[in-house]
Amino acid sequence: MTRLLQGRIVVATHNAGKLREMRELLAPYGIEAVSAGELGLAEPDETATDFIGNALIKAEAAARAANLPAFADDSGLCVDGLNGDPGIYSARWAKEAGDYDRVMAKIDGLLIERGCVAPEQRRAHFVSALAVAWPDGHRETFEGKVFGIIVAPPRGTAGFGYDPCFLPDGHTRTFGEMTSDEKHGIPADGSQALSHRARAFQMLAAACLRKA
Repeated sequence: MTRLLQGRIVVATHNAGKLREMRELLAPYGIEAVSAGELGLAEPDETATDFIGNALIKAEAAARAANLPAFADDSGLCVDGLNGDPGIYSARWAKEAGDYDRVMAKIDGLLIERGCVAPEQRRAHFVSALAVAWPDGHRETFEGKVFGIIVAPPRGTAGFGYDPCFLPDGHTRTFGEMTSDEKHGIPADGSQALSHRARAFQMLAAACLRKA
């Protein structure tokens, strides 16, 4: 049985971009969000083999450490022509490359090496897995996806991470060219949100949140 999320929670991230998006999504529900980074919580090792598993590791560790409900995201970019890579290793690829500009260039180079130059050969999708964990062990999980193609060179300076190289289906601008509201805003008419994180959040909100 699902459980309502209320009051103060920990957003189990040290990523400023993710924290900003989470706070924007949680604001209409009267949730006070403090980050794991602000509380000085350690980052647990992400040893799972899928997004949901890694989100749960982070949420459960933060819930235990802070004795508060904790909310975590694990997300990444999965490129069809690279057999789903970087996938759950998206952050690791960026760290090893030095920054996101270099890792986006790496992805483009790998696709070209494999002959993936036409748009239909550069299919990709973003995944966002959200997990909520309570100190007593109760937990909820949700997963959202958005499909599109990899473009080069990257376009736009909005957003963060891999946003500038991802063009979602049905759109002419990359995530890096969209405002936060365009990308993450939850439609008032209840239709599906655009971004992977907002889509997962819609599922979470329907199950665990009530408007303030």
